[in-house]
Amino acid sequence: MAAKIAPSATVDARAQLADDVEIGPGCVVGPQVQIGAGTVLTNNVTLTGIVIIGEGNRLFPNVVIGAEPQDLSYQGSATSVRIGDHNVIREGVTINRGTEKEEGVTSLGSHCYLMANAHVAHDCRIGDRAILCNGALLGGHVRVQDCVTLSGNVAVHHFVTVGSFSFVGGLSRVQHDVPPYMLLEGAPARPRCVNIVGLKRNDFHPDTISALTETFKLLYRSRVGVDHAREILRGHGRLIPQVNLLLSFVQEQTEGRHGRARDKRRAA
Repeated sequence: MAAKIAPSATVDARAQLADDVEIGPGCVVGPQVQIGAGTVLTNNVTLTGIVIIGEGNRLFPNVVIGAEPQDLSYQGSATSVRIGDHNVIREGVTINRGTEKEEGVTSLGSHCYLMANAHVAHDCRIGDRAILCNGALLGGHVRVQDCVTLSGNVAVHHFVTVGSFSFVGGLSRVQHDVPPYMLLEGAPARPRCVNIVGLKRNDFHPDTISALTETFKLLYRSRVGVDHAREILRGHGRLIPQVNLLLSFVQEQTEGRHGRARDKRRAA
């Protein structure tokens, strides 16, 4: 079964397409593009530069993937975008290719949902099952871990790390790292509580949620600090893996520049 290509699509003969790929009207696919089985480009999708897309993805109208990074230092090097499997990428989403400043790759995992007009800048790395709602904006070099939700019109500063199973409320300005398991909102965004709804939906045990809630209260209400919190939680038998992960994340965050652990190399 050959790839199904609409007559009005422009597909370079050197592009590598799995047999059952569907490319709709008005799409443009460049010579260095690879598309896996079952992926559908509905219409007016542009794939340019080195773009590797996995299986079972669905790309909606006016998506642009692989365009040059919006970085004045970029000089045309052969950087890329890599996308996993079974993602939904809605209308007007843009994903820019990487720069020479890191590994030269912008990546999206699998089973993600990017809603209309979300933007993923150069050198971002997004894990699996992430949701970027309408108008969410990622600056360069952002790391989004697994099972994160960024609500509508959230703006994330470059070099921020967004921890797994976190939720950021709409219209928030994210300048600092987002700790895992937390719900944040505001401008700038601050931890408000544990992401209880998200954790329940992902089958976290009630005892785990309770331990994370106690950790949140120690760190963000009592403000006892990571070391003291660890000792208190040890005494309460609460140092489970998820709590240790949260404490380690916050410790690394405090060692970075402006609350961003990956800014260590630029810390004063």
